[in-house]
Amino acid sequence: MGQSLKKQGNGEETLKEKEIRAITEKCYDAYFADPDKDYSSAEFFFAVSRTVEEINKMIGSTQIRVPSAATLEDAFNKYHQDKGKALTKEEFQKILQAVILDTGVSGMGAKDMLLYIFGVPLTAVFLKQQIIPGAIRNDVFIPAVTSATVFLLAKLNKI
Repeated sequence: MGQSLKKQGNGEETLKEKEIRAITEKCYDAYFADPDKDYSSAEFFFAVSRTVEEINKMIGSTQIRVPSAATLEDAFNKYHQDKGKALTKEEFQKILQAVILDTGVSGMGAKDMLLYIFGVPLTAVFLKQQIIPGAIRNDVFIPAVTSATVFLLAKLNKI
């Protein structure tokens, strides 16, 4: 549906992966700029939650769930091996990948798409039957409204 977060078969990164990587690097620079500071778990959880929020803004219709504190703590302990040193960008990206894979996505984009693809034509047919029942035949009207809905969703980058 145009919102794949996986790599393509030839090993190239998709545009979304590049954008997500840029967001994680930007958030890392913003929240972990001081390499000498020992960050608390609350500060780390805040940074991850804000990063997930930024990724959600960029993705649009597909929304990543905010992880639980236990999931974050497990991922942090697994990927941050040097406890006395600052968190590196690579560790931060691995933690985010693990957290996103564990929590998953809410799939609101799929629900919206199904609602629009089926709901708009049904509503349009109902209104047509009430206002002008014989003006346009249903076997022409329903595909036209469905096609227009899909075209609009594609233009709005919802599918």
